[in-house]
Amino acid sequence: MTETQRTLWIRHPLACSDDAAAGGVVVQGQRIIEAVPAGHRPDAHVDEVFDASAHVLLPGLVNTHHHFYQTLTRAYSPALDKPLFPWLTTLYDVWANLDEAQLALASELAMVELLMSGCTTVADHHYVFSGALTHAIDIQVETARRLGVRATLTRGSMSLGRDDGGLPPQSVVQDETTILDDSQRLIDRYHEPGDGAMIHLALAPCSPFSVNRELMEATARLAETNGVRLHTHLAETEDETDFCRRQFGMRPLDYLDACGWLSDRTWLAHGIHFDDDEIARLGRAGTGIAHCPSSNMVLGSGLCRTLELEAAGAPVGLAVDGSASNDHSNLAEEMRQALLLGRLRYSPETLSHQTVIRWATQGSARCLGRTDIGGLAPGQQADLALFRLDEARFSGAENPLAALLLCGAHRADRVMVAGHWRVADGMPRGVDLEALMARHDAAARRLRHAL
Repeated sequence: MTETQRTLWIRHPLACSDDAAAGGVVVQGQRIIEAVPAGHRPDAHVDEVFDASAHVLLPGLVNTHHHFYQTLTRAYSPALDKPLFPWLTTLYDVWANLDEAQLALASELAMVELLMSGCTTVADHHYVFSGALTHAIDIQVETARRLGVRATLTRGSMSLGRDDGGLPPQSVVQDETTILDDSQRLIDRYHEPGDGAMIHLALAPCSPFSVNRELMEATARLAETNGVRLHTHLAETEDETDFCRRQFGMRPLDYLDACGWLSDRTWLAHGIHFDDDEIARLGRAGTGIAHCPSSNMVLGSGLCRTLELEAAGAPVGLAVDGSASNDHSNLAEEMRQALLLGRLRYSPETLSHQTVIRWATQGSARCLGRTDIGGLAPGQQADLALFRLDEARFSGAENPLAALLLCGAHRADRVMVAGHWRVADGMPRGVDLEALMARHDAAARRLRHAL
């Protein structure tokens, strides 16, 4: 019998986010082949058993928005205590000096940090391309493959620099032909269609005000032609709304719609400042929203209207956002933040811990256009996160599932991606974490000192 034919029963978890799998799941190869009801044994033949009686079982968490390179500029003093636009202009001068060795370390650290938090599918929005950093996405693909994580990697872009009224320095903007040609190259080389894909490519101008309208429209056409998704920041701050009105004579969502982006092919980062009519339009279009609670709080951007968006039909997922505005890459901690921040707007009866877990799994999967991840049903990918409740913070907790959020789970004990254990005993397999951190910290110091 080959390894892919052997079956593994994740048996009798302490708690499970899906009642239908309360007795665990059976994995064969890279898929779940059976969800076992509470108190039952599998119908399938079982070759191996993993005793999960001390673990809370979730589908692997799915992150919908990040900037891996920003792990190099966490808690950066000159950018502290600033709103979005001044924060960006301060940091762009640092990020303009990024090179490929630094990005490789930043990407690895971010992916490992996400994995350790129970995240099995990572998404990154990379849009900084300097003369020393031309193959950023290739580097990220290589890193994701080596770590064995699923990844939605976006070819970002900026074509408007400070000389044209934009925010970034001219050294990190590119012309339209360069951006579109490289986008096509990356799709042709790396994008994997179909269930079970480990690498997805998407196209992602940094924001509608960092590229010209022609590039926004051409990017939408290219994505449709190639069957890939679209991503950008939108409606993050009121300053952005004012800027769009001055620049384009319309609100951000109207401009996005005019560029051919308002569809179920698109998911948007932040999505805070939408009015009732815009929420209805987003819902009708099926456009997803990557909710970034910690980043929104750090930058004072506002509260996303998550429940209204979801009720209208817009998929809502969860995201850590960049590690210079969060400043971590921990999706388990982000679930707690989403719950607590949401309670400032919604009643406890309408926003539960189950709602937030759904955002971090099924909702995030929908944002990324995937139905093969985010759940524990037979046929879905064997992406699993198992958490132990043996830290002091959990002592006395009666509801294990709620305790993950209310007591502040931050590290998974076991993480499986496509049927392979990638985290065991809380540590990433095949990674010397201490050595990685030392190399990453040295790269961060070198980047800061390049100014």
